[in-house]
Amino acid sequence: MALAAFTQPGRFWRGNLHTHSDRSDGVLAPEEVCRRYRAEGYDFIALTDHFVGLYDYPITDTTGYRTTDFTTIIGAELHSGAMENGELWHILAVGLPEGFSRPNAPHFLPVEDQESGPEIAARARDAGAFVAIAHPQWSGMTLADARTIAKAHAVEIYNHGCAVGCDRPDGLHTLDLLLSEGKRLTLCATDDAHFAEPDFFGGWVMVKAEENTPEALLSALTSGAFYSSQGPEIHDIRIEDNHVVVESSAVSSLIVAGHGSAAGALHGQSMTRARLSLDRFAASPWIRITLVDAAGRRAWANPIWFDTL
Repeated sequence: MALAAFTQPGRFWRGNLHTHSDRSDGVLAPEEVCRRYRAEGYDFIALTDHFVGLYDYPITDTTGYRTTDFTTIIGAELHSGAMENGELWHILAVGLPEGFSRPNAPHFLPVEDQESGPEIAARARDAGAFVAIAHPQWSGMTLADARTIAKAHAVEIYNHGCAVGCDRPDGLHTLDLLLSEGKRLTLCATDDAHFAEPDFFGGWVMVKAEENTPEALLSALTSGAFYSSQGPEIHDIRIEDNHVVVESSAVSSLIVAGHGSAAGALHGQSMTRARLSLDRFAASPWIRITLVDAAGRRAWANPIWFDTL
């Protein structure tokens, strides 16, 4: 059985979901941020400035930078309430309405009488946004923290800015534990670019949609019709005869992970089609697929739940 992201109508569009401009703590003006991503071959971007009072709660308007071959999705990085370590929540919200009401978040420190992280995440999702738990490793987020964000669509599996700036790039451990608790989450790779260091063009999503419009892209994101990458392209994933079959650009490894210690891998040279037995996953409700190319760059498919096949 083939997966919907690889069989539904449309094509894959490349985009970055997490980026900052000088409307908050980024270096470049919004126009220049959009210009650079378009010049690098991206089809879309979500400019997600920090939604705090320090920057006058920006939801940066990028509609003027849309062209016939490049679009933007309005969004922000939301902050409110304290995690277990006492630091402020970071919630990525892509597809926010411009009138999204402000929290009581005057700066990057928790204050009394403000929404919790779960509350502002739920409010963003209810407003129509694609909601992701941002950089859990960088944030020092605990599993107990992550469990509370019941309205998240996704976890950032890779954050390029966190990789460059502090070698805390991923959300793999958090995601896998949540999946094993039955949370039906997807995963996304992002830049979190600020352009003060080489934190750009390192991780992106490939979204399957019929049109490169904010509405079509957001619908595909919320339905899980996308994969994430640092370079490799995934052309097809299907389950047949108790095997997973993956077609892709040239890669060196196919890795399949599941509940607990369930895992399997296939290694080779310039593989464009790989087939791996699922015998080791008989007790796992889900699997997660990673491809690695010869340069060590990865691509990640969204989790597959066997009860949906």
